[in-house]
Amino acid sequence: MRIEQHPILGETPKGKQVTFICDGQEVTGIEGEPIAAALYASGLRVHRYTTKHREPRGVFCAIGRCTDCVMIVDGKPNIRTCVTPLVAGMHVQTQNGVVPMGEENKE
Repeated sequence: MRIEQHPILGETPKGKQVTFICDGQEVTGIEGEPIAAALYASGLRVHRYTTKHREPRGVFCAIGRCTDCVMIVDGKPNIRTCVTPLVAGMHVQTQNGVVPMGEENKE
């Protein structure tokens, strides 16, 4: 489901449809739209689970201020999918918890 005609913004520009991988499943979206929008349009609502209680989280603020929509994108954790543009061939994974700042690249 996508907004095709917005009452204020007008018609949504049509983009190129691309495929990407989410948790091993091939998904389609519009190139350049936020990853979260492509996931939502495909019926995928859970982006991460909380560390302590394993509660599902998805889009909350949709402006990149919170961490509810963070996912692992192309191997990098804590990517805010609500503000990250979709690129063909991306690999997106559901994340468990939030990786503390500075520890994203530690092995």
